[in-house]
Amino acid sequence: MGIIEVKKLSKTFKIKVKEKGFKGSLKSIFKPKYKNIYAVKNINFEVEKGEILAFIGPNGAGKSTTIKMLTGILYPDSGSIKVLDFDPKEDRKKLAYNIGTVFGQKEQLWTHLTPYDNFKYFGAIYDIPESRVEQKIKEFNEIFELEEFINTPVRNLSLGQRIRCEIVASLIHEPKVLFLDEPTIGLDPVVKENIRALIKRMNKEYKTTIFLTSHDVGDIEKLCKRVIIINNGQIVLDDSMENLKYHYLNKKIVDAKMKEKVNLDDEEGITILKDKGYNLKIEVDTQKRSVSDAIKLLNPDNIVDINISNVPLEEIISNIYKKESKK
Repeated sequence: MGIIEVKKLSKTFKIKVKEKGFKGSLKSIFKPKYKNIYAVKNINFEVEKGEILAFIGPNGAGKSTTIKMLTGILYPDSGSIKVLDFDPKEDRKKLAYNIGTVFGQKEQLWTHLTPYDNFKYFGAIYDIPESRVEQKIKEFNEIFELEEFINTPVRNLSLGQRIRCEIVASLIHEPKVLFLDEPTIGLDPVVKENIRALIKRMNKEYKTTIFLTSHDVGDIEKLCKRVIIINNGQIVLDDSMENLKYHYLNKKIVDAKMKEKVNLDDEEGITILKDKGYNLKIEVDTQKRSVSDAIKLLNPDNIVDINISNVPLEEIISNIYKKESKK
């Protein structure tokens, strides 16, 4: 049995349908029409204790709706959910004492208070003895390196510092499951790596089960051993990170500005995405050719500027969805 169990879970929303033009607007007021939209449709999955799971998909795929049902914010239309043996619909308050949430785009900290005061406040909310809260603050202060800004008002912190404090605030009551929704959104590469390292350490030291959503391939690749992909409210893939990397994450995008034109038309493992003379954008299949080989073909002395990136997650998901739909 998993620490999270989801069976035949579905959720629909009633959406008002409006016709075009002024007449359509009037009609929608006096004779409104509605249609039901499936946000989540008959999904099943389990999450094991101590696992870091990536639950990913494009915008509107059903990720946030699923998380809200898992945490008791929304009620499902049908199906069953068990999180730590609690039914989120029936035992939301009890469940809240055992889970934590961090939403990269939404603040849970009081911005006029310092991180320290926020941590004390969250400790009081969860009825944790003051001595225990102080012990936890001291512990997290060292692990998350908060010393420099722990007494600075949250509104004056950088985004990276705030995210660190958001994670700490969600850990004060020692949750067994932590839901992370886009924890590295908007962060620069160095800060992203720091946050990822902290998530790994937290999982290792506290055995916290982590349910992660992200649009950043780097988050998924470096943190998770298993990935669930949801699209149009349905799970289209549930597989190990190792298999996903082998079949879908083996491509890199190289965008280069050069002094002289280069012809790569017949090179194996290289697909030209854009060729504007001195500006070349290529896709490198790393199963057939390394990125360093591709750069050698461009000639390092000929390169004025270069950027190497992952294939956008939306494109990967789209390709997987198309492939799975054909089966």
